[in-house]
Amino acid sequence: MGEFELIAAIKQLCTTLPTNDFEGIGDDCAVLEIGGGESLVFTSDALCEGVHFLRAATSAHEIGHKTLAVNLSDVAAMGVRPIAVLLSLSLPEGLPEGWIEAFMDGFTALARQHNVALVGGDTTRSEHGIILNVTAIGRGPSKHLKRRRDARVGDIILVSDRLGGSAAGLKAILSERYDTLAAHIHRTPQPEVEVGAWLGAREEVHAMMDISDGIASDLRHILTASQVGAEVELTAIPLDEGATIDEATTGGEDYKLLLTVEAERCTTLQQDFEAQFHRPLYPIGRITHDGLIWRRNNIAETRDLHGFCHF
Repeated sequence: MGEFELIAAIKQLCTTLPTNDFEGIGDDCAVLEIGGGESLVFTSDALCEGVHFLRAATSAHEIGHKTLAVNLSDVAAMGVRPIAVLLSLSLPEGLPEGWIEAFMDGFTALARQHNVALVGGDTTRSEHGIILNVTAIGRGPSKHLKRRRDARVGDIILVSDRLGGSAAGLKAILSERYDTLAAHIHRTPQPEVEVGAWLGAREEVHAMMDISDGIASDLRHILTASQVGAEVELTAIPLDEGATIDEATTGGEDYKLLLTVEAERCTTLQQDFEAQFHRPLYPIGRITHDGLIWRRNNIAETRDLHGFCHF
């Protein structure tokens, strides 16, 4: 059973549970309307030593930063701002002196940057390496929420920044090249908090999610939820310096935003985005009725691309 089959199976096993007014499994965050035209969103992500980071190649400060960043990215993908987090730490014996302080320095520096409160959590002992878990809470206008199910035929598919740097960085780290720009990108992803909230306020943006497993997997989530297809031009995908198209499509952990936009208003959105953030939104394809076609120089690729999967 693969990762996404496991999630589907868990969702099916929980169908008899009450919803308690939550809009649950299927998006980057669960949603709870709280009245007054506003909603809270909730997400949870775990990071495990040896899977999400290598302690020998990553400072405690960087691990603290990344632990929070990947959760803030999920909130940003919903089109609202993060407001609070809970942090749970499962730690082995024998951590170096000052490790916890440096971890929390990295964590709280990013929290201060985005005005996020730490409001609770848990600590416990681990027998098998460091395990970190964050629950993030966001809040914003309900009408700003972006979901995977809202892509429409004819929409333009865009990404919010260059891709592939994290996968290239992991490759560098595994080759013991720790001081490259790509390695830094992998260890310290920058969540698109301001970008996500800005895009949330734009009604021409239909579907949106963050890019955590590579667009070859993440785009499929939008297509499945929206019951549509897509055509993607591989040469249009913006690449981080030194990254390859394969790393950009299948590598994951970029934590940029993947979105679909009404075609007639896409150019205006791109112009407004560039004026606001001084960088482009990159169009890479179009939503179609069904199927997923990857093209290179407008010639269909025969191979089937897939992103990262834990199982």
